[in-house]
Order: sequence, then C-alpha cells, then structure tokens
Amino acid sequence: MEEYDIIIIGAGPAGLTAGIYAGRQNSKTLVIDKSSAGGLGLEVPMMQNYPGFESISGMELIQKMKAQSENYCEILENTVIDSIEKTEDGFHLKTKYSPLLMTEDDDGAKEFIAKSIILATGASHRHLNIPGEEEFLGRGVAYCATCDGMFFIGKDVLMGGGGNSAAAESLYLKNLGCNVKLVHRRDELRCEHHLQKALEENGIEVLWNSTIEEIKGEMMVNSVTLLRDGVEEDYKTDAVFVAIGDDPSNDLAKDLGVALDEGGYIITDKKQATNVKGVYSAGDITGGVKQWIVACGEGAVAAISAYEDLNL
Repeated sequence: MEEYDIIIIGAGPAGLTAGIYAGRQNSKTLVIDKSSAGGLGLEVPMMQNYPGFESISGMELIQKMKAQSENYCEILENTVIDSIEKTEDGFHLKTKYSPLLMTEDDDGAKEFIAKSIILATGASHRHLNIPGEEEFLGRGVAYCATCDGMFFIGKDVLMGGGGNSAAAESLYLKNLGCNVKLVHRRDELRCEHHLQKALEENGIEVLWNSTIEEIKGEMMVNSVTLLRDGVEEDYKTDAVFVAIGDDPSNDLAKDLGVALDEGGYIITDKKQATNVKGVYSAGDITGGVKQWIVACGEGAVAAISAYEDLNL
C-alpha cells in the first residue's frame, strides 16, 4: 500500500496545477484521473483569455500543463476510485482500472493512503434529456466540437445553448466548415459580448425562442423536432451539438461527507478547505466562475493550504 502526503483526484486544470504546487513544496503527491488528463479542458476549441497565450487550444495547454506537472508529481490516468474512507491517520483509497483497460485477469486494483485529499473532480456535460439524444450519441449527437466537429464538415449542424461554451463551439464549427445554427430558448444570448459580436460577424444564425424537443434519424441523425415560438416543426439537420452547462461530479464528496450547496457543488472557504478536515477542493466542482484560470488559481491555493495544514 503506497502512502502519499497529498492525493489529488482529477487531472483537469485545477488538479494539474495543484500537482505542480504540491510537488514543488516537496510533498509526495499523486494525481488520479478516471480518464485522460485534461477533463473538459480538452474540449475547449480555442482560448484567447489565458494569460501568456494570445490564442491556444485546450488540448495544447493541457499537454503543456501535464508535462510540467510530471516534473513534480505522479499522474495516474484511466483509474477509477473504487472507495474512499476517512481514517484516524488520513484517507484510505481503493482504485481500479477504468472499464477501457480492465480485463478478466487484471482489474488494476491498488490501495493508497493519503494525509490530505484535494477533490478536483470537475463536472460532466448536462444533457437535454429528450427522445433520441442517447440513441444517437456518437451518430450525430455530440457534446464536444473539438472532438467531433471534423465529422460534419460541409454538413448542417445545430448547436443547443446560449452561453459562452455554445457560442465558442459554434464559431469553432463554423471555422471548420460546418453549416452551423445556434438554437436558444430565449430572445437574448447569455454569452460575452465579444462572442455575440463574433457570431454576427461570422454569419451564424440564431434560432430564437426555440428548443429541441426530439432528435430523429435512421442510422444517423437527419432531423429534429424544433419548438419555435410555441409551434412544433420538423427541422432538417445532420448533427446536434449540446452545450447547455455541466453537472458537478460530486459522488466522492458525498462519500466523504463533504458539504455541498443547493446545486451540488462543493462548499469551500478561502483556503479551498471543505468542512471535512484534510479535504480540499478546486475547479469546476466548486461552482462559481467556471474559467480555466480560476480553476488553476484554486488548485494552487488548495495545494498550498494542504501543505501548510500538514507541516506548519
């Protein structure tokens, strides 16, 4: 059973930054992620507001952050936390491979002891929860323009949402060569002004006061039922991309008895500490302003706080 000073759960921007700061303080540190390092950060098509880079994709920035983190801590990817318990001396974790790596002969079971835990588990894509959404997942329904946009170059695409993510991903799809339209349930977008201006400059039409009620097709998506101003219509499209927000990945927080707000996000103080001694949290799982730089800042604070509480 391996022992660590700090175990960070989640290898997105918050978790990787926490790994850098924890490791540089000479804390024996392990970062664990259920899939590949990066989380939803991998899906950011392009950022122009991260200091030091006029323009950079989420995938490229994650690669840089991961390489830097590996200088100071261990990173264990494609590993699921099977259980986590608070003990007298810290925390006892049992892990196994993610389903993609698991075999009949080897489930990758391991056990770890940590003095402190940083929860940087992020959030998952919120779904429309409409007929056809799950049925056509991967066959015309997608949640990541960076991942799947290339399959729809020259084709008609609908983007559901009205916030920053929906606008940015619509622009990305347009630049790829997709014929994209934005579907928004209100008569005004929620995204930043510069994104609204970019949508207009790029000729991306917004279908106002509209919601996607059903996704239809045969082998692939070929249409949706669109409710526009209270009237249903059959609307032809080759794909539906969804960007309507995220749900917090809080199962481990619940297992540890960490306090959550009414939205299911982890409550922390200014030191990123939770109500459970030795447990800290950072990134999208804490709610608030869901921006890359905020997640990094919280990750740094969480790592420094964990170190100070253990050593000072």
